Amino acid sequence: MRFGRTLRKSVYPPWKDKYIDYAKLKSILREDTADEDETAWTEDDENRFCDEVFNTQLEKVAQFQAEKLEDLRRRVDSAFETLKELPAADDGKAKTDADAQRLRDLESELDSITNEVRELQKYSNLNYTGFLKIAKKHDRKRGDRYRIRPMMMLSLSKRPFNSEQAYSPLLNKLSLMYFAIRQQLEEPGDAYPADPDSQAETHNGERYTAHKFWVHPDNLLEVKTYILRRLPALVYSQQSAREVDGQQDPTVTSLYFDNAKFDLYSNKVERDAEASSLRLRWYGQLSARPDIFLEQKIVHENGTSEERKFAIKEKYIKPYLDGDYKMEKSVQKMERQGQKTEDVQEFRSTADAIQDFVRKNQLEPVVRANYKRTAFQKPGDDRVRIAIDTDIAFIREDTVDRYRPCRDPRSWHRVDIDSSNMTYPFSNINQSEVSRFPYAVLEIKLKEDSSRGKRPSWIQDLMGSHLVHPCPRFSKFVHGTASLFEDYVNRLPFWLSDLDTDIRKDPQVAFEEEEERRAQRAENEQVVGSILGTKLGSYVPTRSSPVAKSYLAERMAADAAAASSQTPQSPTFAAGDEAGEPSSRRTSDHHDNNSKKNQHPHDNSALNYGTLSTVFPGFSLTKYARAKQAHEAAGGGGSRRASLPPGVVEPTEWLKNAGPLQIEPKVWLANERTFLKWQHICVLLGGLAVSLYSAGGGRGNALAQAMGAVFIGVALFAGAWSSWATLKRREMIVQRSGKDFDFLLGPLVVSGALGLALVVNFVLAYRQAFADDGLSGGGARTNASMGGDMGDLRI
Repeated sequence: MRFGRTLRKSVYPPWKDKYIDYAKLKSILREDTADEDETAWTEDDENRFCDEVFNTQLEKVAQFQAEKLEDLRRRVDSAFETLKELPAADDGKAKTDADAQRLRDLESELDSITNEVRELQKYSNLNYTGFLKIAKKHDRKRGDRYRIRPMMMLSLSKRPFNSEQAYSPLLNKLSLMYFAIRQQLEEPGDAYPADPDSQAETHNGERYTAHKFWVHPDNLLEVKTYILRRLPALVYSQQSAREVDGQQDPTVTSLYFDNAKFDLYSNKVERDAEASSLRLRWYGQLSARPDIFLEQKIVHENGTSEERKFAIKEKYIKPYLDGDYKMEKSVQKMERQGQKTEDVQEFRSTADAIQDFVRKNQLEPVVRANYKRTAFQKPGDDRVRIAIDTDIAFIREDTVDRYRPCRDPRSWHRVDIDSSNMTYPFSNINQSEVSRFPYAVLEIKLKEDSSRGKRPSWIQDLMGSHLVHPCPRFSKFVHGTASLFEDYVNRLPFWLSDLDTDIRKDPQVAFEEEEERRAQRAENEQVVGSILGTKLGSYVPTRSSPVAKSYLAERMAADAAAASSQTPQSPTFAAGDEAGEPSSRRTSDHHDNNSKKNQHPHDNSALNYGTLSTVFPGFSLTKYARAKQAHEAAGGGGSRRASLPPGVVEPTEWLKNAGPLQIEPKVWLANERTFLKWQHICVLLGGLAVSLYSAGGGRGNALAQAMGAVFIGVALFAGAWSSWATLKRREMIVQRSGKDFDFLLGPLVVSGALGLALVVNFVLAYRQAFADDGLSGGGARTNASMGGDMGDLRI
C-alpha cells in the first residue's frame, strides 16, 4: 500500500486539517506526472518546494503537536489536583458513594486523556514518516542538484513531536493516578505503577523490566569498565566459549521473519495488541554447527511480553517452516530420556503454535541482524542482566523481488554469507543490502522485585549519565526493516532522526536533567502515597552534584527562602542541617551556633600543630596553605562567612573523603622510614653525648661534661619529637587531611641546638687554649700536650 493511501485511512477525523498535505507536496514535486515536464526543475521550483515542506507543513505539524501536548499536560495537572483534593485512604472515614463517583468520573477523564495521548502519538509518527517519505522522493527525483533528506533529518531531530521522551512524563503521571484510583476503589490492578521508559518481559517464568540505550563509540570503553567493576563478564554458551579460547565476544546472528506486506513490522511499530515477532538465533558461524533456537516474542495488550522458544537442528528448519515436519523426533527423544509429561506436552504445544503462526501469516526470513554481544551477570544471580551489542549490521534476507531475490527461495538462509563465514563489515556482498548501525546498544534487564524502588544505585547512575542515550522502544527487527525496506513500509520508528545527530551529551547537563526527572517523579509518588497512606517512593539528591543543588531541594526550600529574605542576613546553617526545615528550627540553630566558635568544618587550624606555618605563617607553599591564605585574604577568616543560598546544605566532608578508606602501602612505609631515620639520629647523638660525658668526667673537664649533658637532652628531644610526629602524620593520613606534612619545628630545634653547641664549644676551647698559652710563659707547654688538651674538648 502506498503511503498516500495509508495516510488517508489513518487520519484522526477531529484533526484532519492538521496533517501533512502529502498530495500537495507530491504535486509541487511533480511526482505523479507520467512524463517529464517540458520545463526543467529550476531553482525557483526548489525554493517553492522547500518553503512549503519546511516553513509551512513542518511548522504546522510541529506547532499543532506542541499545542496539543501542552493542553494534555494542563488536563493531566488538573486531574492530579482533583485527585489530591479527594479524602485520603487513612483518614478513618468510609468511602462514600459521592467520593466513589468522583473517582469514577476522574477515571473517565483519565481514559479520555490516555486515548488522546495515544492518538497524538499516532499523529506524530504518521507525519514523521510522511516528511521522511517526501524527502526521499525529492532526492530520488531531484537529487542530482539538490538533496534535502539530511536537512530534514536534522529538522526532525530538533523537534520533539516524535520523541518518546516528550510523552514519558505524561504517561508516568497517568500511571500513578490510575494506580491511586484503582487502589481506592479496590479494583484489581498492578501492584505498582509501571515505568513508561521500560518494557516488561517474562523469561523462564521470571518477570523483568528491560531498559534500552544507545552508546556512542567514544563512550563505549568507559561504559564497559564501569560495568565490569560491579559485574563479571558472562560466557553465553560452550560454543561461544570455544571461540578463540573465549577471549572474544561471541557473534550473534538473528534471522527475523515477516511476510511480503510486513504485517509483523507494522504491528510492532504501531504497538498493536498481541504484536509478535519471530526469529532464528545462533552464536558463532553456522559452519561450526551451533545450537539454533526458534524464538517467538509476543507483546500483550498490557505492555508485557513473553517469549516462546525451542531448539531445532539445521536440517529440520526448512521442512518445519514448510509444514512438512512436526518435531516428532525431538518429542520422541524427550520421551526416551524420561522427561516429564508436562515438559513434553509444553514442547509439543510450543512447536505447533509457532508453526501455525508461520503458516497463517506466510512468514519467511527477511532481515538478518549480526552483532557481537558482551554480557555481564553474576554467576547464579540473575537479578541484574546487562548486554552490550556492538558491530551491529542488518542484511536483507528476503525474496520480495522475485526476479532478483537476496536469498535462494529454496533455502531458509543466505548461503553466500554462511558458507564463506563472512563477518562484519560484510564488504563482499552488495552494499545496498547492508545497513550498519553506528552505535552500540546497551540493554539492562532487572528482575521485577529489584526494579520496584530497589534499583541498585550504580544502575541508576549509569542510566541517568551522559554516557548513554535512552531509546526505550528500540528493536533490532524494526530498525533493520525500516532501514532496508523504507520503500515497502508506511510507518517508520521515531529514533531514525537521531542517527544523524550527535547523541553525546555534556555531563553536567545530563546530570541536571536526570535529577529533575527523578525529583519530579518522586514528588508525584509522594503525593499519591500520601493519598493512599503508603510510601511509593523517595528521592535523595545524588552525591555527585557539584554544588549539592537539585530540583526537589529548591522546591522544598521555597518557603524557607521567603522567610530568610525578610531578615537582613540569612541564618547560618549548622553542618548537617537539612534543606527545607521550618524557619523556627533554623533560627534556634542559628542562635545555638552563635554561642559556639564559628569555624569552617575543614578549617582545622587549631589542630595544625608543629607545621612551618606556626613558625613562619607565610612560608608554606602547599595547595591547602595557598587556598587558606586566599580565603583569609578574601575576608573568609575569622567570624565572617558567606551565607548559603536556599536549599544548599553545607557539606560536612570533602567529596574526596567519601567512600571507604583506601591508603596505598607506600604512604605508611614513607612515614615509617622517616621515623627510623629520626631514631638513627637519636642513636648517633646519644652515643656522642655519652662519649663526651664519660671522657670529660674522667679528666675533670667540666666543659666536656656540660656539652655531653646538652647533647643527651637534644637526643631525648629528637626521640620524643619523632614519635609524636609519626603518630600525628598517621592520624592525618587516616583522616585524609589536606594539610602540610612538613613538621619543621623539631628539625629546627635539633639543628639549632647542635649548631649552638658547636659554636659555644669552639669559643670556649679557643679561649682556654690562649689562656693556657699565656700562663706557660710563651712555650712552657709543648704543642703535643696542648693538642692533647684540645682533643678533650672537641666534639
